[in-house]
Amino acid sequence: MIRKIRLTSQAIFLLLFLWLFLQTESKGADELGYPVKIFLDADPLIFITTLFASHEWIQSFFLAIFVIVATVILGRVFCGWICPLGTLNNIVGTLQKRKPRKVPLSLHWLKYYILIFLVTASLFSLQLTGIFDPISFLIRSLSLSVYPLISYATKATFDTLFNFNIPLLVDVSEFIYTLGKRLWLPFQQPYFLQSFLLGFLFFIILWLNILEKRFWCKYICPLGALLGVLSRFSLLQRTVSDGCNSCGACTFDCQGNAAPDQKEKWHNTECLACMNCDDLCPQNAVQFGFFRKPQTAPLDLGKRRVLGMILSGMAAVPLVRITGINKQAGTAEPKLIRPPGSLAEKQFLSKCVKCGECMKVCITNGLQPTLLEAGLEGIWSPILVPRIGYCEYRCTLCGQVCPTGAIKKLELPEKEKTKIGLAMIDKGRCLPYAHATPCIVCQEVCPTPQKAIWLEKAKVINKDGKVLNLNQPHVDLDLCIGCGLCEAKCPILGQPAIYVTSIGESRSKDNQLLLS
Repeated sequence: MIRKIRLTSQAIFLLLFLWLFLQTESKGADELGYPVKIFLDADPLIFITTLFASHEWIQSFFLAIFVIVATVILGRVFCGWICPLGTLNNIVGTLQKRKPRKVPLSLHWLKYYILIFLVTASLFSLQLTGIFDPISFLIRSLSLSVYPLISYATKATFDTLFNFNIPLLVDVSEFIYTLGKRLWLPFQQPYFLQSFLLGFLFFIILWLNILEKRFWCKYICPLGALLGVLSRFSLLQRTVSDGCNSCGACTFDCQGNAAPDQKEKWHNTECLACMNCDDLCPQNAVQFGFFRKPQTAPLDLGKRRVLGMILSGMAAVPLVRITGINKQAGTAEPKLIRPPGSLAEKQFLSKCVKCGECMKVCITNGLQPTLLEAGLEGIWSPILVPRIGYCEYRCTLCGQVCPTGAIKKLELPEKEKTKIGLAMIDKGRCLPYAHATPCIVCQEVCPTPQKAIWLEKAKVINKDGKVLNLNQPHVDLDLCIGCGLCEAKCPILGQPAIYVTSIGESRSKDNQLLLS
């Protein structure tokens, strides 16, 4: 009975997660009602490490406080009953056909070391938690890889059916495809620079469940480690009566490999509160109740290893930050164009958890994940690539979905005045300058009310010696906001004749073209 209730709970929360994920997309208005960041708001690990790294309290994380309290009372119910990645791991684990290994890997200590490393690094303002956090990992993987993959495969399939030109088949397929566009397919096909890498990592994590069920949850997940520590002294505990004969019937279905058949060696920190052991016990010797004192094995991680991970977390901070010159004043990476509302780079990196939500909601697909453009510390954080897509002048969605405040939620009037960079003109490629050919595309598409690109009438001589009156574009340093629309629409293929860099961004006093 309890097993059916738990499976129902897992199904409900997974469907809720997927529904919120699909809702995290522009529906035509500059407002999102139900973004999937609600799950990140309920993530205690993101809450704690962001608090440590940025030294700022984030009000939206009140749900994380609720999860912490629930864990102290009920144990790791989030892992066993709610976590969408845990549910996916469970589903894939059911595909395991071979017999489970007689001797488990017993790598539980690994996730605690990862937790210690991440928390220590965050205390010294290095935020790497989003790389390993399960909710951030899942949203990033779905947003930047799996969802675009499904969209592309679906469109290719229905295009193939349409090309068969079989009347009845075409009618049915077009109806299904139209329904899919309304319910779950994106408005346009998204493309992301790191899709293959992120998808590869995601499917590797799922494949590990074939080797051992819930491999990620047992051995890697730092959120599970944190909740395990909190649940060690939870009010709801598992006890075993003298009727237990250590038959091992409960071992195979134990979600956390907590050694439930061994009374004194049972690991309550690994118990996911799935209560399978209570359902399966032929002796009815297992019970769950409040204010009980169970016999449990100590959480022995080894003092030297713990100290080693603390020192590693401390050492990671200078090792990560000594790469490149973009940390020095006035030497910012020119192509590192952050979304409007982004905090100053140091504060931005201390809060960004690389969840990918801002990239998913970008209506032009211009926000892309970095690889090493922002250093190892900024891997998979958002960067605007104007040649792929520009920053829409009347869009503030990225700030609405950011769970940690790394991108501030801007009102539209403030956003319209926020500079994320500055356009530059390459006269060697610009048609009116280099080729005596009329072109004013950049000026025409400039979205600012008073055009940030102005035209100068000039007389030029073409190859035939004919004098032409052309309009040559110039960029107004005060009006340009660096949205990248001019670069995106520049007719020069390959390297455009006008391009945007991060110079002049509002969030930095140092990264400016001219001294104030």
